[in-house]
Amino acid sequence: QVQLVESGGGSVQTGGSLTLSCAASGYTSSTYCMAWFRQVPGKEREGVATIHSDGDTIYPDSVKGRFTISKDNGKNVLYLQMNRLKPEDTAMYYCAAVPDYINCWVHWRDYRYWGQGTQVTVSS
Repeated sequence: QVQLVESGGGSVQTGGSLTLSCAASGYTSSTYCMAWFRQVPGKEREGVATIHSDGDTIYPDSVKGRFTISKDNGKNVLYLQMNRLKPEDTAMYYCAAVPDYINCWVHWRDYRYWGQGTQVTVSS
């Protein structure tokens, strides 16, 4: 019943910015993790940002300082602000959620709910 719908992907030149959005519905848990993952053909799905319902965030070194995850609880929307984009950021980006976790930095298979994905392409 939980649905996640991403939007905001597109094509941008190296150094540019994009903001991804994930609209959530049907999610009633007060304690949860939400995350953004990305994947390219032939490679493992990779976490790029997580946020706990309490507000704590986690980023890998590959995006730290460039990406910011946030959420608007009133609108039920998750965001990923991406700045200073690089060609290696090119991937399909997915929004995901899971209830009742304390640590949100877990394997992607542990996330229960997923969006359909939105493509981000960074050209050099």
